[in-house]
Amino acid sequence: MSLLHLVMGGRVKNPQSLEFDDLSSIDLVGVYPDYATAEKAWRGAAQRTVDDAEMRYVIVHLHRLLDPTGKARDPQAD
Repeated sequence: MSLLHLVMGGRVKNPQSLEFDDLSSIDLVGVYPDYATAEKAWRGAAQRTVDDAEMRYVIVHLHRLLDPTGKARDPQAD
């Protein structure tokens, strides 16, 4: 199984949370085959909005959602 990672972001209600303000305006950056590639995309997206404290980008470990048993493990993500 591929270790898929989703990079997404958007405006949050509180800069210290991950509660997105408007789910319809979430920026889906992309799905990546490994953590290193996802991290590179995340850094690029986060850097573009570095001056906006209410914008947050995250890496979602899709492989953990697809395999909740944890058998498919990404050693770079832990």
